[in-house]
Order: sequence, then C-alpha cells, then structure tokens
Amino acid sequence: MRWRSGRRSTNIEDRRASGPVRMRFPFPAGGGGRKGGGISLGSIVVILVLMFVFDINPLELLGGGGSLTPTSYEQGTQPQSSAGQEADDEMKDFVSAVLGDTEDTWHALFNELGTSYREPKLVLFRGAVQSACGFAQAAMGPFYCPGDQKVYLDLGFFDDLRRQYGAPGDFAQAYVIAHEVGHHVQNLLGTSGKVQRAQQSTDETGANQLSVMLELQADCYAGIWANRAERARQILEEGDIEEALRAANAIGDDRLQKQSRGYITPDSFTHGTSDQRMRWFKRGLTAGSLESCNTFATNSL
Repeated sequence: MRWRSGRRSTNIEDRRASGPVRMRFPFPAGGGGRKGGGISLGSIVVILVLMFVFDINPLELLGGGGSLTPTSYEQGTQPQSSAGQEADDEMKDFVSAVLGDTEDTWHALFNELGTSYREPKLVLFRGAVQSACGFAQAAMGPFYCPGDQKVYLDLGFFDDLRRQYGAPGDFAQAYVIAHEVGHHVQNLLGTSGKVQRAQQSTDETGANQLSVMLELQADCYAGIWANRAERARQILEEGDIEEALRAANAIGDDRLQKQSRGYITPDSFTHGTSDQRMRWFKRGLTAGSLESCNTFATNSL
C-alpha cells in the first residue's frame, strides 16, 4: 500500500501512555445507590456472568458500537523494547495516514450527497480504555463507539491479525481501520440508530441478523474507501486486495466459532461468515457507491 506520501490525520488521540484506566460505567447504580454513583456490585456480577457464560461482548451490555471481530483475541502485556517502541510509533504514523485517507474519501462522497462529513477521532490505547460506551479491554478488538464518535484501537491487534489470524500486510490493517470508520459513516447516515431500534423490537435471532447486516455493510463501506482512494490517489500495490480479503476471511463468525468451539451456531452470528465478509468488501470495492452496500435490502447476504 502506498501510504507514506499520504496526508496525516489530525484526529489521532494517543492514550497509550495514560496509565491505568479507572473502571466507570455510563449508567447509574440501581437499588438505592447514590445518584450518579456508578454501577452496583450486583450489576457487575450479572455483567460478568453474562460475558463469560454466554460469550457476550461487554459493549453490547454497555450500549457500545460495532467492533471488527465477534470474539476476543489474546494479547501480551509485556513492556516494549526501544525497537518495539519505534515500530509502534511507525504504526501510529501509518494509522494516521490511513485515517487521513478515509477522511478525504468520505468528505468527497458526502459532498456528492449534498452534505458534509464529520470526521471521527481515533483513540490509540494499550490494554484497556474508557469510552462513552463503557470500559473496554484490548482483547475485544478494535471498535467504534457512537456515543463519542470515536474509533478505538490497540495497535497490538495488528500483531494478532498477522500471527493468530494469518492475515499480514499493511492493507489488511488498513481494512480494519476502514471497517470501523464505516461504522462511523453508518452513525452519521442514521443507519446505526435505526438498527438499534429495530433490534429492540425483535427476538435474539432477529437482532443478531440485523447486526450481521450492519457489519457486512461496514465491510462494504471499507471496499468503497479502497475503490475511491485508488481512483483518486492510486494507493494500491500488487497483493493489497488479497491482504484485505485474507483479513475478512479470517474474522468471519463461522471460522472463529469453528476454531474456538469446534462447531458453529449460525443463529448466533453477529458479524457474518467469512464468505459474506469477503463478498461485501469486494462489492464495495467494485462498485464504489453507497447504493451497492444496502445489505438491508437483499434476499441473499
């Protein structure tokens, strides 16, 4: 990917050196606790039970936004060497360049729609972070929080994308960022809010299906970015698209469930299968238009 000559975004919020995060929750305590006093001990117990017994993403319990991966990944917490810090800083530069490129793409596309694009912030953190959607750990993977319109990313995820998921390459990493920015676009266009309201009036299977549609649309929006960025700035190099497709393939619900459980349960899918994720990314890449990414108006995802 040709990124080094690209414009750097000014919307990077670096919290990697901010120290331990104090756990806070965005809703009040119940059962007679003081107003605004945080969550009760009993509620914490309930949340933890739901997380570990039913494999629930904690952001779903805390009102959070979409994340790239439906299951957690493992990440080491060893202190970095000077060489590791240099690599981390270069990766920050890469993230800034990719985010800047997504800004250029979506500004141009929103102008075509006769409206303006509001740029998201991207928060770099290490280990754990506090967002408007609640407390989150790096093991949850990258995610977007509609409450503060920020993308959250621990750079260690890119190491796991290469080692654990078998999806190396800078364009695979760019796909991750573009997917989360896709959730921001959904938020600006009102899609996320409509989906959330629809999920509240259906059963669990129906809510999961709506989540799949939302995630696949974000994959398609990542494809739109690649299409528009290539046409405007010629960012692609040989093998880049294959890198993104390997990443999309690696984090499908079916593949991750098979690896972790040995079997799959389609009704529990929240992000889409590997084939679906690759197909919708390619659809956005080929067409380069919002109309091509309407996952909510198709009989075949």
